[in-house]
Amino acid sequence: MSSYTPISTNATSVTFATNKLIRNTYILLSMTLLFSAATAGASIMLNLPHPGLLITLVGYIGLLFLTHKLQNSVWGIAAVFALTGFMGLTLGPIVSMYLSLPNGGQLVMTALGATGVIFLGLSGYALSTQKNFSFMGGFLMTGILVAFLAGIGAFLFEIPMLSLVVSGMFVLLMSGLILYQTSEMIHGGETNYILATVTLYVTIYNLFTSLLHLLGAFGGDD
Repeated sequence: MSSYTPISTNATSVTFATNKLIRNTYILLSMTLLFSAATAGASIMLNLPHPGLLITLVGYIGLLFLTHKLQNSVWGIAAVFALTGFMGLTLGPIVSMYLSLPNGGQLVMTALGATGVIFLGLSGYALSTQKNFSFMGGFLMTGILVAFLAGIGAFLFEIPMLSLVVSGMFVLLMSGLILYQTSEMIHGGETNYILATVTLYVTIYNLFTSLLHLLGAFGGDD
């Protein structure tokens, strides 16, 4: 009987660690989403201009690098809030632009609701089925890189149709990334709740802005 004890103990330990990771990730994610919403709201009320593509990319990449650097330190949590707060500031002017449209409030709420439904639905599916979506990793990384470069091209050369295609790609890719990241937490591919939080936050941010762009375009924005 004693020969089975280590196996049972190890399985219990792994389950406990996984549940703790998932709990800590979703608690931190909820807090950062609220903080990001607060900074976005402040940006809207103060009517702050969008910092521009270059500053946004530099700020995002710099704070993302800092978060990775501090991932195993308590300062990593501060870095996460700095990153998500900054992204909230960049989101404010975007939301403000859509709110200025005749049906802007409806567009924003629809995009927000759709983002919530997609995230909760896909996360719930991955958690309840315990399926392993690690096979999607390579495809998602390649797809995100292609979509990112195409998005920069659409912005620089002002190609509205390409921009819409990129937004559609991001909706699909971010949906896949939700499944992938949740699966990684369940199956041990991701063991750091700070990094898991950042990935899920960026996923939600991109999903929301992409849906908002698509809804705005088909709602008569462009």
